[in-house]
Amino acid sequence: MKKVLLFVAVVTAASFASCKKDRVCTCTDTFTATGGGSTSSTSTITYTEAKKGDARAACLSSTSTTTGGTYTSDCTLN
Repeated sequence: MKKVLLFVAVVTAASFASCKKDRVCTCTDTFTATGGGSTSSTSTITYTEAKKGDARAACLSSTSTTTGGTYTSDCTLN
């Protein structure tokens, strides 16, 4: 009987772990020009009623190179 109650408690706890809630992604965006010099800014995106895994997948860091320089976005899910 104790094992059954323990199993029910574990399943109940696991169901709360994947709940949907508001998740905030914070990104530091940096543009570094080819000839030197750089500019930075910070932005946030709020994902409402999102699971943590879904929000993490949407909140990605990236780097891209253009003709004028390199654009880097370092993002973290808070």
